[in-house]
Amino acid sequence: MKSISTPNAPAAAGHYSQGIVHNGLVYVSGQLPIVPGSLEHTVGTIEEQAEQVLKNVDAILVAGGSSLQHALQVTIYITDVELWGRLNVVYAKVLGDHKPTRAVVPVNDLHYGYQIEVVAIGAVKNA
Repeated sequence: MKSISTPNAPAAAGHYSQGIVHNGLVYVSGQLPIVPGSLEHTVGTIEEQAEQVLKNVDAILVAGGSSLQHALQVTIYITDVELWGRLNVVYAKVLGDHKPTRAVVPVNDLHYGYQIEVVAIGAVKNA
């Protein structure tokens, strides 16, 4: 088991790892749309948040030897079901033809007022 730590995604702010590599899989902790290295928590539109959070997830997957194009499972927590359609447009643009399994889970509030959080599992490319 190997812990992932990359400066290309927000630093873990608690007692957890950005991700873990184990048995050919990369497990990514819940990511918010925080810009890596930024001290500000600008919320922006759901489209901007979706793009940033997927960049963060991809950075951790890449650091573990995977990528969004090798994602097996994506779980998306969203604060308003009405945002689902707009989220889907960005998600489809970023992932292209790749369609990992997915769940979209409506939740109440997320940290810093963000509207989206993403957890993922990816396959290591050369495993």
